[in-house]
Amino acid sequence: MPLAELVVDVQYAYPTGEALSVAWTLPLNPSHVTVLFGPSGSGKSTFLELLAGTMRPDSGFIRHDATVWFDKTVFLPPQKRGVGLLFQDYPLFPHLTVAENIAYGLRFFERRKREEAVRYWIEQFQLSGKEDCYPTVLSGGERQRIALAQALALALAKRPPFLLLDEPFSALDDVTRNLIRGRIQRWLKEHGIPTLLVSHDISDALILGNNLAVMSEGAILQKGDPFDVLRRPDSARVAKIIGVENLLSGRTVHLSGEMVTLEIGSLRLVGIGSAIVGERCFASIRAEEVILQKGVFAQSSARNHFLGRVRQLVSLGARVKVTVDCGIVLDAMVTSQAVEELSLSVGQEITAVIKASCVHIIGSV
Repeated sequence: MPLAELVVDVQYAYPTGEALSVAWTLPLNPSHVTVLFGPSGSGKSTFLELLAGTMRPDSGFIRHDATVWFDKTVFLPPQKRGVGLLFQDYPLFPHLTVAENIAYGLRFFERRKREEAVRYWIEQFQLSGKEDCYPTVLSGGERQRIALAQALALALAKRPPFLLLDEPFSALDDVTRNLIRGRIQRWLKEHGIPTLLVSHDISDALILGNNLAVMSEGAILQKGDPFDVLRRPDSARVAKIIGVENLLSGRTVHLSGEMVTLEIGSLRLVGIGSAIVGERCFASIRAEEVILQKGVFAQSSARNHFLGRVRQLVSLGARVKVTVDCGIVLDAMVTSQAVEELSLSVGQEITAVIKASCVHIIGSV
């Protein structure tokens, strides 16, 4: 039996004159999580609403297997699409308590089973002691946890064809976010519910996502395995959106198979990609791929090694971003332990080492 899929080709014009245009086939594999990633205002939430049926596209079509959800003559309302939903504003009933809000979607259960389910979700989302509170007296993070509990409880009970989650962790602190994200990952896997999750946090894609789609200005720029997209962005624009720390512009001076040598100022950098000699390209390098060695370069298989000096150290908890000026400015991400072992300080001489396989060459277009 073929797997289900959602085939989308929609256009929507905003009152401001901007537009959204997306053509995309989403495979709805069991337990498959697709993360739609992009900056605020890129159109992610609008796209989710078009899928859910809470907004109507201007043109195009949406088809779930053989069922048409939208075209020139058809527009199915949300209740007939049957998808599980959680939107950013996570609307809760203000006149119902925490327990009653979660129970509302489970009202088709017999009473004892419903009460057991509510107790389970309250415990799982760390809401114990808040059962009789009303949403208006709770924090934003607590309200988001209620909405998540409500959406997940209903989804796991009714088993919709897929689940739509819009920024489900945005109001949670880091510790709670990591805990809840791990639990959601387990639930979706155990129950086999395909999910489309909207986020502006790339870590959601790396932890939860089987597939990543990068969106900007109403269009999807690149799709694929999250780690592949992160390491090999299709364009400088995508590299900037996904947060590549080192995006260096240079001119191609030599080719050898997949090996591309760029001239960047007075330095030469070897990477992997396709280019034409003489054209301007970009080198995309993740900060964690930049290795720091104390003093002058020690022999290794890495093709790129640049002697420079530490310009800045920025602590990011367990990790430290080290900016090195070696004719080109490079950011490296190292552990706090590495900073101590290398005795790193501003002005210190250091060698930045980068394997050619970690340098992704992007054409100028």
